[in-house]
Amino acid sequence: MDTLAMHISNGIIDGPVAAIFAAFALAALAFCVRRGRADLDDRLAPMAGLVAAFIFAVQMLNFPIFTAGVSGHLLGGALAAMLVGPWVGALCVAVVLIVQALVFGDGGVAMLGLNITNMALLGTAAAYLLIALLLRVLPRSPSGLAVTAFVSALVSVVVAAQGFVLQYWLGGTTDLGGNLTGLAGTMAFAHLLIGVGEGLITATTVVTVAKVRPDLVYALRALKPATPAPAVPVAGGAR
Repeated sequence: MDTLAMHISNGIIDGPVAAIFAAFALAALAFCVRRGRADLDDRLAPMAGLVAAFIFAVQMLNFPIFTAGVSGHLLGGALAAMLVGPWVGALCVAVVLIVQALVFGDGGVAMLGLNITNMALLGTAAAYLLIALLLRVLPRSPSGLAVTAFVSALVSVVVAAQGFVLQYWLGGTTDLGGNLTGLAGTMAFAHLLIGVGEGLITATTVVTVAKVRPDLVYALRALKPATPAPAVPVAGGAR
């Protein structure tokens, strides 16, 4: 394969597999809409618009990965998950991908279900699971928030890339000669490097927002810190 772009173009995956993932993505987004309604309030609704606009703008800026011969850009799953939550966050990324495919031709329209599954669903879900875990063990200081954002963004990019490997295994139109492991390794390495850039952008953005308006960071509001178990009083006078 000449390129390793996360935006899958038409013809890379066959029609039946693309149709299956389109149906899956549609059902998953409908579920996100249903769950996201409970989160929407006066703070989250405008924040969701800002997050989608920011992700759209940053995705237009590519940074080269010289060792892999590809370029990368922010996927946005971890950033959206931290700022507006997993349900609304997945919808924000999906809207960006739809606009890019329909208006700018970035990714095939027939492959939208595949791209949404990888970047909006898998990437956001993996990021939020890590965020929920890390915010329970790390201090909620700027440094702890930065580590959480960086690690979740890095892992989410690699998970999204492996989603493409699974899809290619199911319906790739080019015969790799059984070298699926090689494709998985190449995708993981390239997107690990891309994930470093994503992690830095995500950490910087989230920490900046948290310093100014911590109430706008969904993860800080929704995920309560772990509390130690209350001490059990010991009755005196008995041995």
